[in-house]
Amino acid sequence: MPVYDYKGLNGAGKSVKGSQDAESQNALRVLLQGRGIFATEINEARVGEKSESGDIEFAKMLQFVGLRDVAVLTRQMATLLRAGIPLVECLRALTEQAEKDELKRALSDVKSKVNEGSSLAKAMADHPKIFNDLFVNMVRAGESSGNLDVVLERLTDFLEGQMELRSKVISAMIYPILMTVVGTGILGFLFAFVIPKVTQIFEDQGAALPFITKLLIGISSVVSGGWFIMLPLMGLAAYGFRRWKNSEQGKPRWDVFTLGLPIIGNLIRMIAVSRFARTLGTLLQSGVPLLQALDIVKNILGNTRLVEVIEEVRVNVREGESIAQPLKRSGEFPSLVTHMIAIGERTGQLEEMLENVAVSYDQQVSLRIDAATTLIEPIMIVIMGVAVGFIVFAIMLPILQLNQSFG
Repeated sequence: MPVYDYKGLNGAGKSVKGSQDAESQNALRVLLQGRGIFATEINEARVGEKSESGDIEFAKMLQFVGLRDVAVLTRQMATLLRAGIPLVECLRALTEQAEKDELKRALSDVKSKVNEGSSLAKAMADHPKIFNDLFVNMVRAGESSGNLDVVLERLTDFLEGQMELRSKVISAMIYPILMTVVGTGILGFLFAFVIPKVTQIFEDQGAALPFITKLLIGISSVVSGGWFIMLPLMGLAAYGFRRWKNSEQGKPRWDVFTLGLPIIGNLIRMIAVSRFARTLGTLLQSGVPLLQALDIVKNILGNTRLVEVIEEVRVNVREGESIAQPLKRSGEFPSLVTHMIAIGERTGQLEEMLENVAVSYDQQVSLRIDAATTLIEPIMIVIMGVAVGFIVFAIMLPILQLNQSFG
């Protein structure tokens, strides 16, 4: 059943717009009239394609379907299925209440395909921007086992855990980034506009200036006289670095470099280990085969070096080896993790052990982030204090020397 974007007027004469599936445009007009809406424009919508004019409205940009939307949708679907409501009816209800047009169109398309006999997983796989490989494979496993509602509950818990971790990391980064931007702006303003006027007084006196004052004047001259060159150069450097970091040659080197950093590298590794353990455990609990689960997990780690490790693990497991041994040989996973996985494989409780690893490392990541956030504030204050102290001392020292010479 096609999906249409429509614009119209309601009974109060106000403009309304939205998306709705219908047999035809005439059928949609009748349906909208039953809701008290007079349609003024109806166009068939295609998920992932631009409108005929090629324009993307700002409002639609704000309607990006994020992880939170998918998590809420998954929880609602699990609740409806657990209540005994047929799948097609669940999809119809979710489509009608979806607020974002992109999600509404995707759900309507999924409902139509399921109604025509397609599996839910296959229908969702046609919308990879909303339902990724992890989601689709877990749904496929749930359909195969007949426990789709249970799998969706597990998937919701997993998505909510990912959201919580991401939110914590982003929240921890906001303060230092804000302080860095504000501090850099203040220092840039001082060096570009304030310090040149103050130092001009010293130059007019013709007296010998101390080295620290000369250094301050030199920095101020560079900033005030070359900011219009420095800013584009910094922008080009940032763009070039980003291109290199995302290239086939640069990304592996950058990923290895970040893993070797003293504090940040450990945090990145902990987050990756937690994501690996929780995702693999969730997939295995949902009935996804181990090799297929490893193939999915490697694509969500976000680090090429760790992806290589998981690919090596997958090859070795296919040849009959355990998971723990190749992980241990790589040297990239902590010994505690490989030891716990080995115990889980021997006892037949791999899923539970992976869940324990994920919980443990989630707690460690949370503690590390809290500790880093606590330390960032005094460190930023010290850095700003040193910078301001340098400026004040460089200005006051020649003033004191002038007072001594006049005295």
